[in-house]
Amino acid sequence: MSDLDLSEAVWLRSSRSAEDEGPTVEVAFVGDQIAVRDSTDPDAVLLFTQAEWDAFLAGVNDGEFDLDEDGELAN
Repeated sequence: MSDLDLSEAVWLRSSRSAEDEGPTVEVAFVGDQIAVRDSTDPDAVLLFTQAEWDAFLAGVNDGEFDLDEDGELAN
């Protein structure tokens, strides 16, 4: 991981996630980086550039990560 200071990061979670509903993915926009973490392991952070984040969101919107009825990638 880079030397990016995440101590002041504002972590966002889906409005559909209740605070006490269990683990969720959290996202923070810090400088020119996008940080992503699992709420159950807040020290394990993945960092993405804006281009990488945009490509990921495009894949989500295109159904690239959708699962079939067996829990396998549909594409």
